Amino acid sequence: MGLLKKLAGQSAIYGISSILGKSINFLLVPLYTGYLPKEDLGSFTMLYALIAFLNVVFTFGMETSYFRFATGKGLDPKIVFQNAQTLVTAVGLSLGIILFLFADKLSLLFEYEGKTHLFQWAAIILTIDALMALPFARLRLDGRSLTFALLKLFNILLNVGFNVLFIVVAYHIVAGDFLQVFYPYVADWYNPEWGVDYILLANLLANLIILPIIWKLAGKWKLQLKRSILLPMWKYALPLLFMGLAGVTNEVFSRGLFEYSLPENFYPGLNSREAGGVFGANFKLAILMSLIIQAFKYAAEPFFFQQSENKNNPLLFARVMHWFIIFCTFLMVVVSVNLKLIGALFFQAEGYATALPMVPILLMGYLFLGIYYNLSIWFKITDQTQYSFYITLIGAIVTIIIILTLVPVLGFIGGALSTFGSYLVMTLLCYFIGQKYYPIPYQTKKDVGYLLIAFFLSYGGFLIDTGSLAFNFILHSAIILLYAGLIFLMEKKELNSLLKSFSKK
Repeated sequence: MGLLKKLAGQSAIYGISSILGKSINFLLVPLYTGYLPKEDLGSFTMLYALIAFLNVVFTFGMETSYFRFATGKGLDPKIVFQNAQTLVTAVGLSLGIILFLFADKLSLLFEYEGKTHLFQWAAIILTIDALMALPFARLRLDGRSLTFALLKLFNILLNVGFNVLFIVVAYHIVAGDFLQVFYPYVADWYNPEWGVDYILLANLLANLIILPIIWKLAGKWKLQLKRSILLPMWKYALPLLFMGLAGVTNEVFSRGLFEYSLPENFYPGLNSREAGGVFGANFKLAILMSLIIQAFKYAAEPFFFQQSENKNNPLLFARVMHWFIIFCTFLMVVVSVNLKLIGALFFQAEGYATALPMVPILLMGYLFLGIYYNLSIWFKITDQTQYSFYITLIGAIVTIIIILTLVPVLGFIGGALSTFGSYLVMTLLCYFIGQKYYPIPYQTKKDVGYLLIAFFLSYGGFLIDTGSLAFNFILHSAIILLYAGLIFLMEKKELNSLLKSFSKK
């Protein structure tokens, strides 16, 4: 129980910071939809999907490899960090330079003629992200969750601040709405034709400020490349690299390439890139589930490795999975039944609400991704990471098939189903293969029951619309209370045990 309490505590710190940070970042949705055309949001969706894909290449699975070799191999964690950080730095700088030099060709390839600087900035962002990856991982491994969380939050605040400065404040100054004393200075650099350009520039500047801070906090390191350490780490990380590439295909194909899969004029009044912007904006409404998954992953990955020698760890892993599913399904119900209200608050222009029906599907898809992260511990602590590649490759194939077959027919729903279908298949494969090599006594029947009931309540609650805000609120609240009551009845004994544990000092 103490170990579960420790994991919950660290997850809470990561979660609170993520919720605060993402909530602040979420405020960019009304800013983007209010100030930028849908075509710019389409460009934003595609470019950040590309960045997400290349991020995997730049770090090539070394974060997880670092956790494994710094905890369970009898090696000095400092030496492991120095070697891993040296290798990631060398690879990140090399790839960044190559990407920067080929930025012009990439801009033509992706139909962004005259926007070479976007791909140059993306190269710099990717390089800085790679340089920060291992230092952030070191904070997690050392249990410095508060430091990690505060620094991530500061990065988000900087990013949001620069976005507001470039997209809102500078726009109004040049338009003559306020602060005219600054007009001569702002007019020298402000470009009214820029939209997604300022989003990338804000990200770039925020990362540049954070880089020296995280290096300082993570501690000194020296350049070191020892074959005896790096070769086993590389062999362990290589399947994780391909796993990451296959996994992030979901992001690229369901978001970045959505506009290329959708037939022109599929949605009246929207070209394909504008429809991609609507799709990307609605994708952000699933952010609450994704940030919980991210917070859990931050805490759980080093935690699982540290507990890998504990003879009771299968029971611990099963218990973690059970409560993870309960918490996330409850969150899914709360968000889904209130989606129309959330959409009305954050979409500041017409045409975005048409994609809302896809969001409950995305929430469920992200939940399966979180379950997959839980399940994947078996191949990480048994050093059988090759299975990660096979599983995620199949998931990527499922994504591609669904995108090519369903997006031209179902549009937004088809894009959401690609995420849902891929993560569902990956979860099933990881579960059945994992139970063969590393049996864990999951509460499978009960957990599946929670998933089915929660999805039914989520989509049913979303579709309910009496035409009255008051009646809608009452019915939606009743659905949430119904699910909460079900959890209480099913888990009464366990809840009492957990509450007693967490109340102990």
